[in-house]
Amino acid sequence: MTLTREEEEVSEHVTKEEPKIKWADVGYAITEAQKQAISELSPKMSNRCKALMKRIICFSPQHESLPLLLASWVKAMKPRRADWLSILKEMKRVENPLLTKVMEYALLEDSFEANVRDYTKIIHIYGKHNLLDNAENAYHAMKSRGFTCDQVILTVLIDLYSKAGDFIRAKEVFEEIKLLGFSPDKRAYGSMVMAYIRANMLDCAENLIKEMEAQEVYAGKEVYKALLRAYSTIGDSNGAQRVFDAIQFAGIVPDTKLCALLVNAYCVAGESDKARSVLENMRSARLKPCDRCVSLMLSAYENENNLETTLAFLIELEEDGIMIGEEASQVLARWFRRLGVVDKVEEVLREFSDKKVKRNALF
Repeated sequence: MTLTREEEEVSEHVTKEEPKIKWADVGYAITEAQKQAISELSPKMSNRCKALMKRIICFSPQHESLPLLLASWVKAMKPRRADWLSILKEMKRVENPLLTKVMEYALLEDSFEANVRDYTKIIHIYGKHNLLDNAENAYHAMKSRGFTCDQVILTVLIDLYSKAGDFIRAKEVFEEIKLLGFSPDKRAYGSMVMAYIRANMLDCAENLIKEMEAQEVYAGKEVYKALLRAYSTIGDSNGAQRVFDAIQFAGIVPDTKLCALLVNAYCVAGESDKARSVLENMRSARLKPCDRCVSLMLSAYENENNLETTLAFLIELEEDGIMIGEEASQVLARWFRRLGVVDKVEEVLREFSDKKVKRNALF
């Protein structure tokens, strides 16, 4: 997909006399699905727009040329910007696969009266489909037509480069926002933080979050969660705790998944006592530890070969009415097998099965 029309097709349209399209007739060889799609077109759509939409719905790349179809429509119907927008809105609603192609064509049509936001939308679409080259071509085409870059489109580019793993380009565009005198917004900051995380530059990501907080701009929950997960995975418990504290400072109430990441960080770091403290804090906050949290705790005790503490932990859970889930049961089973206590394995599995049946019966 490119933003330049194929010269051969345009030339062919100019030099050859094409058969006149009968816009009121889409032919008889159409499928039931196409008939249904046509019947569901918005009644508010103008006749000129419906005429094109019918052709797009029944479009056959083997027998038709989309650029020529659109050129014929422009010549016959003399559309205005509102007509183009109506077509694009309907195509987006029904998720028509030709949407991007029609947008590319429209951007070059005078009747469309393209603006910066139109280029922003198509660049965003390219980004969703990981079409980095197409997005860059659209960006350069926009600048070549004299449109001025603004913070919105630059933020879209940061997000695009960040998701593509191109840290250098993301950083360049982020700095360009500042050089142009704009203040990065929540989305620009968030995309740049994610770029640092994907580049495994966790210190830089954390420093950028601190820069945001100094300006009273707070990242979204998923950004904090990504940084917390990154620290958790490598067992950096100090970094994980700092991010966990920052999450609460930002006014985000930690859920069991965030707590599980902090528990995992302490377990990987071999700090089971601190991991246990996180679980205690969860229970104090009336937040029920999930099966993942419990299994992480049991795995940590297994690595320490701390059976006595494990039994005390299980008794506490039982007293609090917290049932051992499947993942935690598997940890216990593996541990008991390693110890050669086969009877205990069967007992644990049987108890888990019985409790699961009773729980299902209650609901």
